[in-house]
Amino acid sequence: MDRQYEHLDCEERGVIFAEHRRGSSLRQIGLLLGRHASTIGRELGRGATSTGYDPQVARQARDVARRRCGRRRKLVPDAAFYLWVRDRLIHWRWSPEQIAARLRRMHPDDPGQRISHEAIYAAIYAQPKGGLKTLMIAALRQAKATRGRRRTTPAGSAMVPETLRIVHRPEEIEARLVPGHWEGDLIKGAFNRSAVGTVVERKTRFVILSKMEGCTARAALDGFTRQMKRLPVALRRSMTYDRGSEMACHPDLTHRLKIDIWFCDPHAPWQRGSNENTNGLLRQFFPKGTDLSGLSQTALNDVARLMNDRPRRTLGWNTPAEAMAEEIAAIRSTVALET
Repeated sequence: MDRQYEHLDCEERGVIFAEHRRGSSLRQIGLLLGRHASTIGRELGRGATSTGYDPQVARQARDVARRRCGRRRKLVPDAAFYLWVRDRLIHWRWSPEQIAARLRRMHPDDPGQRISHEAIYAAIYAQPKGGLKTLMIAALRQAKATRGRRRTTPAGSAMVPETLRIVHRPEEIEARLVPGHWEGDLIKGAFNRSAVGTVVERKTRFVILSKMEGCTARAALDGFTRQMKRLPVALRRSMTYDRGSEMACHPDLTHRLKIDIWFCDPHAPWQRGSNENTNGLLRQFFPKGTDLSGLSQTALNDVARLMNDRPRRTLGWNTPAEAMAEEIAAIRSTVALET
């Protein structure tokens, strides 16, 4: 049928009321309105009262039925399920996709305890205007209604030795087969006067943040050394960086950490894609234009912990912290066998 069904309107109910009082049959009323006789019969039953058909009663009954139809919402404000999702979104800073994936893992046989990431997005933007809606949107990665384009940052033009170009980097690093290979960068603050060092392990996506006392090469050397020296030697194999001037002291960093340094090609941020993606996510905590000089290492550790406790699709919805713990346990097991 090409014709789509339309509900009766007020004028049609008025005609039904008048014709029914005159004693017209269902078929006669239907022909008059261009409706099927069964439609008229259902309408009369819906609006039946002790005194006959009442159009107002029929309309109210229709409205109640419409509210009952359709799929029931899973995210009902103040319900336990809603509060669980909201807590992960606002306080744990998980994305809707991460929340949905974790629920699928937690309740594989109970569809009632699962929800799609699109339904979470829809629930967020369906919130009435106010503080809660603002908080929930701010918790999203991009904090806006439409999903924006990925941020890209052109690499610097500082010269590096030919032997340290990424083209000479061992293939095992590219394949992400062995842990201990990192990608690094700086997130700059307001007017490029402050910075936070970011390094991401390529295999586990584990994040380490380093407080920087400025944006100079000496500040980068000290900041990266201070944090990465806490890692086991087996997890300090290499670091891939762009050609920013803050890495001018890379020979000293290589010596201090006993680590290989590799440099991307100019204007090729995708060659350290894990770090670029992480920096984009970190802007959720450090918006552009923020003065980063007042951040303590403790505060940065808290942000890194939130990042590392998020389930990741590329890790089979394990968290980076879980993936790193497995790698450390495997290293310790190997060392124990060798001794």
